[in-house]
Amino acid sequence: MTNLSVQENVPLAPLTTLKVGGPARRFVEASTEEEIVNSIRLAEAIEVPIFVLGGGSNIVISDDGFDGLVIKVAIIGMKFGNLRDGKVRCEVGAGENWDEFVAECVSRDLAGVECLSGIPGLVGGTPIQNVGAYGQDVSETIVSVRCYDRRTGEVLTISNSECEFSYRKSRFNSRDFDRFVVLSVEFELVSEGSPKIEYRDLTEHFGRRKPTLAQVRETVLTIRKAKSMVIDPADINSQSAGSFFKNPIVSQEKFAEMFANNGDIPSFPSGEDMKIPAAWLIEQAGFKKGTRIGKAGTSKNHSLAIVNFGGATAKDIMAVKDEIQRRVLEKFNVELVPEPIFVGF
Repeated sequence: MTNLSVQENVPLAPLTTLKVGGPARRFVEASTEEEIVNSIRLAEAIEVPIFVLGGGSNIVISDDGFDGLVIKVAIIGMKFGNLRDGKVRCEVGAGENWDEFVAECVSRDLAGVECLSGIPGLVGGTPIQNVGAYGQDVSETIVSVRCYDRRTGEVLTISNSECEFSYRKSRFNSRDFDRFVVLSVEFELVSEGSPKIEYRDLTEHFGRRKPTLAQVRETVLTIRKAKSMVIDPADINSQSAGSFFKNPIVSQEKFAEMFANNGDIPSFPSGEDMKIPAAWLIEQAGFKKGTRIGKAGTSKNHSLAIVNFGGATAKDIMAVKDEIQRRVLEKFNVELVPEPIFVGF
């Protein structure tokens, strides 16, 4: 514990994709499991709150910052091992860049994560949110998650079924929020497998063609860049936390009521319920792409992304969030649920 390098009053805004928020009272960058465990024990010993920071792509930090210890996860490493029937297992450190991991899988002709190209953040954050895009969810390939249990003080491995995955949800961001710190994730991929072509943007692009994994990755990146959903310093519209709201899932009865009041509504089956694109609801509620409130607003290329257009504060971001939620609730009687984690509020 004495070997930890603890910094004080470290600015957090530069470590996030939204570029807002105040400083961390104390800050540690942990590159090993031992350093993460010791950092947590240090915080417990001095009785200060803990926030575990990954890639900063799915969070909004308060303008007041965080009055505790921020632990920046920096565990790296990828270990690939072959199984039978063309399956390949890979154990990846929680601090690895997610898109670099996807690129490595595609370069090895391993199928299972190709549609998740271009998503910002670190590997450790993907099981927490059950990250998904273009018809593919990370839970489809996760075998297990290695974690530190803050409640028991143990390092343990949690299987896929024990993660309790559902749409943008897991036990890590629901009933066990703040209990576990992800150390590494094990994936099972398919060697020389076929890419997953189910999402409309991809089926329309490829038609009857059978693309390679690399072609699917390139297409997904192109689509995401056009929507400013790939972090690009030259594109101010990409200075966001990605999709800010989850696509709401409503009952068949609620959907019928909405249809009666509004006519045709884009939707997708979700079990016995219906999933409605949040972006469509936002625009129909009058919050178009590029709408601004002060220095923040929606991306000109994607109404689901709330953007810092330069000099915005966390308060500005929250004002946009609140106004979008208010308008959608008022028009459709549907409450949009944010995806990002709110820190220090």
